Parts: sequence; structure tokens; C-alpha cells
Amino acid sequence: MGGGRERAAARRRIALAGARSGARAALRAAGHEAVTTVLALAPRLPEDDDPAAEPEPVRHLAGRHVLLVHGTDDRRTDPEISFRLAERAKKANRDVCRFEAHTDGHSLRRYRSEILALSCDFALGSLCGLPYARTVEDALAAPPPLGLRMPLAAGFGETLRE
Repeated sequence: MGGGRERAAARRRIALAGARSGARAALRAAGHEAVTTVLALAPRLPEDDDPAAEPEPVRHLAGRHVLLVHGTDDRRTDPEISFRLAERAKKANRDVCRFEAHTDGHSLRRYRSEILALSCDFALGSLCGLPYARTVEDALAAPPPLGLRMPLAAGFGETLRE
């Protein structure tokens, strides 16, 4: 009976999404076999300037579709920390991209509609096999650091899927 449940879980595609501390939780929980997609918005990650501290794990993100979004003016969590996490994850997994919401802060309010459109496009592409928007395709295909510092354009998503 356990084998049937495991096969059913393997067929399911699960996305984890979170903002701030929830983004860190989503990234951490992504190792479960049913998880195929992770959306992390302004992840609240620990400072990594302590050489004795263990870096946030990324190996379990291999084989997952991973999207990170961070505001460049975030004063609570340094956006460079999420960039470095994305950079390490990209080494083990080509399906990692990161967008920067220029002049936006930790709450990502200024680009709310663009982030919603980006997240929906990424989830539909990752979970349902629909084609990604060109910007997402470019971010996934670009080598670091380009695909990990993609600017989120104002108005992104206004013409998607019309």
C-alpha cells in the first residue's frame, strides 16, 4: 500500500511559494520528492558574513524549478544574500532564475502586479508545461550573473496570455 502512495506522490507536481520568512521555509522544504517548483519572494535569509556559519543548503533544489524575486532596496534582508544563494543553486541546477524589483523594498509593494504575473507565469510553465514568458525563458537560459539579476520591468504581465 505504501508503494502506491509513493507512486501517486511522484505523479503530483507541487509548488511551494512563500514571501519573506515563508520564502525561506519554501526553499528549505523543497527537498520533498513531490515538490517540483519553488517561488521565493524576498526570502529572509540569515546573514552569511560569519565564516563559521553554514551556508543555506541548495543541493536539494537540484531538479526543481526555482524563482527568486528580491527588491533592490530591501533594508531587512540584504538582496545580495539571495543573489549568492541563487548563484550557488544555479551551479547545481540550470532551472534557477532570480528577478530584481528595482527600488522596491522588503514588502515588494511597488511591483505587486508584476510579481503576481511573473509568479503565475512561472508556476503555469513549471507545473503545467505552458510556455514561459520570453523574460522568464531568457532568465533561465542566461548564465550567471545575468539570469540571476534580471530586472523586473514595470508593466510585466500586462499582455501575458491574452
